[in-house]
Amino acid sequence: MHFIVKLFPEITIKSAPVRKRFTRQLQNNLRSLLKPLDATVKVIRDWEKIDVVSENDDEQVIAKAKDILSCTPGVAFFYEVTAFTYEDMHDIYEKTASIWLDALEGKTFCVRVKRSGDQEFSSIDVEKYVGGGLNQHSKALGVKLKGADVTVKMEIKNQNLYVVREQIAGLGGFPLGTQDPVLSLISGGFDSTVASYLTIKRGLRTHFCFFSLGGRDHEIGCKEVAYYLWHKFGASHQVRFVTVPFEEVVGEILTKVSDANMGVILKRMMLRAATKVAEHQGIQALVTGEAVAQVSSQTLTNLSIIDRVTDTLVMRPLVTMDKGDIIDISRQIGAEEFAANMPEYCGVISRKPTTRAKIDKVESEEQGFDFNILEQAIEKAKVEPIQQVMAVADGDLEVDEFTYLPTDAVLIDIRHPDEIEAAPLQLGVSAETLEIPFYALLKQADELPKRQYLLYCDQGVMSKMHASHLLNGGVGNFGVYRKPSKT
Repeated sequence: MHFIVKLFPEITIKSAPVRKRFTRQLQNNLRSLLKPLDATVKVIRDWEKIDVVSENDDEQVIAKAKDILSCTPGVAFFYEVTAFTYEDMHDIYEKTASIWLDALEGKTFCVRVKRSGDQEFSSIDVEKYVGGGLNQHSKALGVKLKGADVTVKMEIKNQNLYVVREQIAGLGGFPLGTQDPVLSLISGGFDSTVASYLTIKRGLRTHFCFFSLGGRDHEIGCKEVAYYLWHKFGASHQVRFVTVPFEEVVGEILTKVSDANMGVILKRMMLRAATKVAEHQGIQALVTGEAVAQVSSQTLTNLSIIDRVTDTLVMRPLVTMDKGDIIDISRQIGAEEFAANMPEYCGVISRKPTTRAKIDKVESEEQGFDFNILEQAIEKAKVEPIQQVMAVADGDLEVDEFTYLPTDAVLIDIRHPDEIEAAPLQLGVSAETLEIPFYALLKQADELPKRQYLLYCDQGVMSKMHASHLLNGGVGNFGVYRKPSKT
């Protein structure tokens, strides 16, 4: 396989030292992401592009490599190419025809060439020669310079020819590691999920902070969201997931705060706690999913009062976005179903929340708040590497793991639908299987007939956690299936 990776345009307009640093960081990120997939892969950087090269032609490896490249911040787009050396223009035509001749049948096309180096011909010369040859010898409908059905692209550098098989869009943004870290206050809903994605995309190493308001299902769901975002878009860098137990803080608000100001004061308590967590972790900015006027606590007046409790920068990537646009982005990144299936906790709901809180009233009510409870919650905060958030909790039942499928057992593939499409599960034996994404499993498990079920995911992380949680809740007979090791 061979890919040519093109840099996000905002990288190319940086000063030479900054551009070099950003490109080197992207090279390092791609190498760390691709090496576990293919130990022989080479990631080669030059001024205008990055080449990803391997002799591995396994279709599943290539599909996973494409997924990695399309989800890595800093990549504008990339080409899947076939590389040749050539002798002359006719040789260029023949090598291009070997890839494109049959694919042009019944379609209009044009040829586009990017060339560098010393050659006796120009880019236009090659476009005319190759285009004429393809038009003459294929069953294409003809050349169409504007609005063609197919664009045949190639790059020529010195004596090397790269014929483009496919152009695939990248994520854009800046490479992770080029910007400072941030702490995202994540609840698992549409807003905080998309806000976290946008900061990752912009090259900000995004750590996660979750305020546990009650209910383990919500905590599991939020950890799944954070793990998904990291694994898909930010796995080149290690991040942390911080859980702050906020049940007692909520209880204090319910007993000490007026109905109108509950939402504003809860947000102020969260910002106070997040500021302390960020300080402990050496992080200088917070991220929230708030958008102006989306709910009562997010009016300009209330946001201003909320922000007064911290001197730490609070970033709001969604501040002027419409809810429909936020949902669209969540759908594009494969996270829409997370929010749709997220267990909700509604312990602090005001019947008549204020949209214009008064700072003197808010501060007066907070004087009756026992801040020792807040300090204790911060002290009890649990900090975990993101790779470990799906581990089985202490006290949960251990699950049985199988490398074979017992008779009458049903296998449930809990991977994300995108993962299943890219790499369908091949068991090699006949077995009853279901596809229930992990983010929908907790809701659907109660409806399954009483059978033995084995959960499957690529790493075995989410399958083990979910099986243990379901067993602990007395829901059915669940275990884990792991593919047998290749010998």
